[in-house]
Amino acid sequence: MNKVKVLKKGRFNSALFSLNPEFLLLLFIYLFCIATYTSSLYFSEVPPILMRGIQPATFPKGLIVLIAFLNSILTYLYFTTKTASNKDLPRIFYKTIFGLFVFVFISHFIDLFLALIIFAFFISYWWGEKNILLILSLSIIFPILVFVLFEVVLGLRFPSGILTNLYYN
Repeated sequence: MNKVKVLKKGRFNSALFSLNPEFLLLLFIYLFCIATYTSSLYFSEVPPILMRGIQPATFPKGLIVLIAFLNSILTYLYFTTKTASNKDLPRIFYKTIFGLFVFVFISHFIDLFLALIIFAFFISYWWGEKNILLILSLSIIFPILVFVLFEVVLGLRFPSGILTNLYYN
């Protein structure tokens, strides 16, 4: 009797061989992790004297393991939680997707940091933060921290743009 309750609670009875888009996405993420981890095994090692921080192959492997771990949590939740009925997506979803497209457009054609500032501002506002001073400080401090992390700490140069040219020139 308990076994029947477990089957009704989760998706064990039909999810293993179904072509549910959520299940296919979980499988795709696992296959992506396997393929990228395998390709990262062929990265060459850097001599210790040339190395700044960790080996080039270590970071992708760690990131792939983290993605696979988070995907395993999603897989567990997929099989153990009740199925929800399909509801219409909220309007904020479409605003966020639109914001991502605008972010890609601005970062590619104008400037990455200008896109970060605009995206951080509008996402904070759209998701319910009404304190404009807090939103402005977040949207200015966040790109500065990203720039400091990648430019100063990691030594990576950003592509040219309106704001980055002010720093580089």
